[in-house]
Amino acid sequence: MMLTRDFLEAQEEKILAPYAMKCKNSRGREYPEDEHPYRTPFQRDRDRVIHTTAFRRLEYKTQVFIITEGDYYRTRLTHTIEVAQIGRTIARALRANEDLTEAICLAHDLGHGPFGHSGEEALNKLMEGHGGFDHNHQGLRIIRELEHRYPDFPGLNLTWEVREGMLKHESEYDKGDAFDFEPDLRGTIEAQIVNLADEIAYTTADLDDGLRSGMITPAQLSKDVELWNVVTAELGLNGLNGNTPLAEMDRHRIIRRLVGKEVTSVVAATTQALADNNIQSVDDVRRMSHNLVGHDENFSELNRPLKMFLYKNLYRHWRVMRMSIKAQRLITELFEAFIENPSTLPTETQAKLESETLHRVVCDYIAGMTDRYAVKEHERLFNPTASV
Repeated sequence: MMLTRDFLEAQEEKILAPYAMKCKNSRGREYPEDEHPYRTPFQRDRDRVIHTTAFRRLEYKTQVFIITEGDYYRTRLTHTIEVAQIGRTIARALRANEDLTEAICLAHDLGHGPFGHSGEEALNKLMEGHGGFDHNHQGLRIIRELEHRYPDFPGLNLTWEVREGMLKHESEYDKGDAFDFEPDLRGTIEAQIVNLADEIAYTTADLDDGLRSGMITPAQLSKDVELWNVVTAELGLNGLNGNTPLAEMDRHRIIRRLVGKEVTSVVAATTQALADNNIQSVDDVRRMSHNLVGHDENFSELNRPLKMFLYKNLYRHWRVMRMSIKAQRLITELFEAFIENPSTLPTETQAKLESETLHRVVCDYIAGMTDRYAVKEHERLFNPTASV
């Protein structure tokens, strides 16, 4: 027997917690559509995101290391997949809506331009006085306007809850601005799960990539990060020092254990917070003065030195800073060249000037580039011997 959408939505009522967002309670889409016979609205949202051009381009967009640094480091796409895996795990444990969580996870970084946060900073500076640039807002712009896949409406026509989750996404390095998505209310429990899934994914993955690259060492970590010592001691690896190379299998074991501890902490602390605040509905979640999904105070204190360590020793490492400076210079030169000579934009991009300002058209064009496409465009514009 086929599992129909009605059956799946009935199962949500039976299985999901009272504070979870149910499909049948969704505020729906901007443009009316017929429901699917055997997929729920949030499942359709997830699938629509996966099939976008913007999602595929994440494969060649920077997480921390530019793709030319090697094939084994995380890209924005592999990061997104890891966020979705962690998000699904937390959502399932908390009896939240796994499909909604996954849809927001997969969409949360669609708006990132080339070269990661360095590219975002450059575009925001260049767009000063012209609306600025923020990857959360750009992601919403992509799924509402820039992706053209349906004849009856612009964008992907995603549900209100996914769009809200994208705008209310925030982390240590990103602060959400929900403007017309009820900014005075918290996001759903599913949107809050995505915040922590993102944080866990980038913290553990960046640690992994930093160790692989040699930019950070076990000796540095054992000196400055108690959580590292806790994990390595649990695995019987507390003898690591500067003279002992970290075996690949040991690195895998450490990162896997760290991910597990982070996720378990979030599930336990959030379960307690939901009980302590007597959360019985989606509205109860939204009306809280703070997000409910997170670590307890003790684990947060244990986690903080790891984040500080990565900021100081990886994100501010001289090699990463060189990459960042080169990326910002490249994007600035591209942007200024297109503003000065709009006729050098591709024909289909120039056509958008009929409905958008020049600065926004140029910003959209550059933000949609992968790292390698941005490098090629720069070569075409500034190297007289390069093919145009």
